[in-house]
Amino acid sequence: MNGTVRRVRREPGRAMSREVLFRQAPRPYRTLAYGTHRDQVVDLWPAPRDGAPLVLIVHGGFWRAEYDRRHVRPMANALAAAGYAVAAAEYRRTGTPGGGWPGTFDDIAAVADATAGLAARLGADPRRQVWAGHSAGGHLALWAASRHRLPQGSPWHAARPEAAVLSLAGCASPTLAALWDLDEGAARALLGGTPEGVPERYAAADPGWLLPTGVRVTLVHGTADEQIPVAMSRTFTARARRLGDPVSLIELPGVEHFALIDPRSAAWPEVLAALAGLAGPAR
Repeated sequence: MNGTVRRVRREPGRAMSREVLFRQAPRPYRTLAYGTHRDQVVDLWPAPRDGAPLVLIVHGGFWRAEYDRRHVRPMANALAAAGYAVAAAEYRRTGTPGGGWPGTFDDIAAVADATAGLAARLGADPRRQVWAGHSAGGHLALWAASRHRLPQGSPWHAARPEAAVLSLAGCASPTLAALWDLDEGAARALLGGTPEGVPERYAAADPGWLLPTGVRVTLVHGTADEQIPVAMSRTFTARARRLGDPVSLIELPGVEHFALIDPRSAAWPEVLAALAGLAGPAR
């Protein structure tokens, strides 16, 4: 469903909330390093059959070191059980050596460039990729799929990807995050200043300024999100649609921020449906 906004008429509620961040889940099948820093790793769950879609998960946490990939293990295991090959990326974040500008972007670019190889290793179809980012990870997934819109001289410039993007309660615009002062200056910490102070960084890092991309994107956002207002996804969608990009927005009434990565939440079937809409059926 391209260029549309869909509001689902149901209220799954907020019962789970932050509990998913601390829930224990099985460890990955394997962890691979893509660099020398301890955070330059990807957790892997193989495809249950050859040719399954690959889902690359980019976790959130406002780009800060206190949040790592372990909190998306429940999501990763649920996606693997649903028939997907899964890769959950770690990356350097603000508060760790090399994190923030430009290291965080170096890492996400490196992971994005490696997805075809990861798909082959996992028995997945490299032509059926979805980069799924939650919260700040939504920003990074959108940015990774926008790199062909960066100047040719940028170290992050790449060809337009095969992948589609699923943004889950995504912080789609670090510019708006800075202007709205989300999480007490998280975007300013990531980019080392304000939009007025380092405009060239925001221009290179904000997916909204890199539109149109031609990449298929679905944004899913709860209207009760207190971490990242649904207005973030609405603004991104409106701009993308004006420029002719194939972007869809699914709003979930009464749903909070963390339900979208919680397989036990009533919102989870909506996430699976949005994923299948981008990747096709897993089985």
